[in-house]
This record gives sequence, C-alpha cells and structure tokens, in this order.
Amino acid sequence: MVVVRTTPPRPVDVTAVFPELAPSARPAVRLHPRPGAPSAADSSVGGPLLWPADEPWPHCEAAHLHLDSGFRRPPAEVRLDRRIMARRHADHGGPAMTPEEQTLRERCATMMEERFGADLPEPADCPVPLLPVAQLYLRDVPLLRPPAGADVLQVLWCPYDHEPDCKPSTALFWRSAAEVADILATPPEPYEVNDDGYVPEPCTLAPEAITEYPNSLDLSPRERSMVEDRSRWRAAGADPDSSHADSPRGFYDIHLAEAPGWKVGGWPPWGRTDPCPRYCAVCDARMVPLLTVASFEWDGGEGHSWAPHEDREAAVAAAAVGYCCGQRPSQPTKVAVGSTDNLQIYVCPTSPDHPHTDLIQ
Repeated sequence: MVVVRTTPPRPVDVTAVFPELAPSARPAVRLHPRPGAPSAADSSVGGPLLWPADEPWPHCEAAHLHLDSGFRRPPAEVRLDRRIMARRHADHGGPAMTPEEQTLRERCATMMEERFGADLPEPADCPVPLLPVAQLYLRDVPLLRPPAGADVLQVLWCPYDHEPDCKPSTALFWRSAAEVADILATPPEPYEVNDDGYVPEPCTLAPEAITEYPNSLDLSPRERSMVEDRSRWRAAGADPDSSHADSPRGFYDIHLAEAPGWKVGGWPPWGRTDPCPRYCAVCDARMVPLLTVASFEWDGGEGHSWAPHEDREAAVAAAAVGYCCGQRPSQPTKVAVGSTDNLQIYVCPTSPDHPHTDLIQ
C-alpha cells in the first residue's frame, strides 16, 4: 500500500504578498516518516540498511559524553518499552506487561549479562557501533545530489553526545543499490544508548515535494521590515490572524516559511541561534542543507497548520487534549535531539566527496 501525506496549502501565498521573495524559494522534500516495517530495499527512518555483508559496520571511536544514570539501557529495551507504552495507551485496562513482553525483557537482561557480566565498560572504553538513522533512495527523493553512480544515501549516528555541542556524531554513506549482492543480516548494536531519543523508531516514508521560503532571520534587513509591514499584507488582500495582529513576522515564520519535520533540502529552521552559515573545510564553499532530523513533524501549538491533511484530526485532538504514554502523533520517529530541536546535516555543493557537517537548531 502506498502511503500519502499532503501538506495543506499555506494560509497565504507568499509570492502574492511579497513577490520580492520569489527568488528565495527553495525546493524541499518532506519525508513524512510514520511507524512501519521497512525493509532494506525501502527508504526509511530507523529501518534496516542495504549494507553489504562484506563491508565492516561503522563504529565511533571518539570520546563520548556519558551521563551515568545508574543503569544500562540497550536499544532493544528502549524499543520494547515503547511497544509496551503504545499497547497500554491503546488498552488502558491491559496488563502492565504481557508474557511475551516479559520474555523479551528477560532476554535483554540476559544478553547484557552474557556480554559484559556485572562490569559494563564505559562508553569511552570501546568503539561504539553506529545506529541507522535514515536510508534514502534517489528514486523516492530525486532532490538528493549523489556522487556519480550512487543512488542510495545512508545516515547513521553514534547514540552518545559528543563535545563540543552535546549531540550525536553523524556518518554519511553513498552507495549504488545494484552493487550490493549480499546484505548484512544482523548489524551490531551498541550495548547502551545515551538517550532514548537517539534510537529512531523504524518508519516508512511518504516523500512529498514542497516549496519553502527562508525564515525571517535569513532575510535581509529590508526584507524583514517588509514582512513586518502590515500594510503590505493588507494591500495584497491578506492579513495575519488576530493572534499575530502585532507581529505579522511571527505569522510568516510559523505558517509560511520553512516546513517543520524530517526533510531533504529546503531552508534551515533557525531560532535556537541566529543564522550560522557552514563552510566546507576543503574548498570553503558555503554548505547547503541536506537532511533535517527533526524531533517533531509539526508544532503542538499554532504550528500544527503544517500537519498533513491525513493527520489533521489527530493533530487537532492532540493540540486540544495533549498526549500520554509518549504517543504524540507529531513524534512518530521517537527521535529527540537537543532540547527537542532539529539536527541539520549540511553538505558541500561543489563535491559530495567533501566532508559533511551538522548543526543543532
């Protein structure tokens, strides 16, 4: 079954009100991840990768920040707890744990004990296997700019925070799907994770091409004044809603500029900091956004105007009554980076072989 997600039309046509912003339009692809059972042949978030059986799995050997919580928590246990919470959310009168769930929990504990006994190593003491974050096929996301001959992008990260920005370190791999014969069946996993939010829930994707405009922080001073000028809105027959009567710029940023959620391309979602251009360490070219790893697909308040038509009812209900048991419809991947922010991956526009960089926003 083909899953479709459709972004509602924006409440105002940006170029009708501000034709000066037309040259700033950028293409983007909202990925719309939703929980599922993707295979290695699919584009996905947190799903299995098309990884050659004869290619070593990547590990992180850098120093890791580690907050000692007093217990070890493997990815399998994180996934199990999510499964339990989802079941209990759907069935409030159900048992705290089913026999199958109890068996799985005991299996997690046994696995940890067999591997490490009572003395688990600190994360800095051993290389840490990376976790799959996303796999994107060019056929699903034509906006990708792969090296010659490549048609699959694979993104992984280390599930620990790293200096100096307290974020997971990322790794990118491009490959040709046709060249992968035997797939690695059981990739290694880290024995624990620094944060539950660093374990993406397996999700299928419903890519959707959209057009974005820059956040007001990316506008020139003249353009920013233009967006703040209420008379410009009225002259075009548009008017921000009453909640933004004194701040049309806020209306522009929330409803008209860059889309929230997981996406390829587009404009950066500034706000945590002022715009911070990234430059290639090899050629000094200004880098461009490749992938946004988002904590939320849309904002729980006014920003739920970005919720797809197909999720509208759930988004409105969640905005009205909240959520429980971690079952936010706007957080299908269960990923949380920073203070529920976004991790943006940037690449060099002149060569895909140049190293990427990333930034929390």
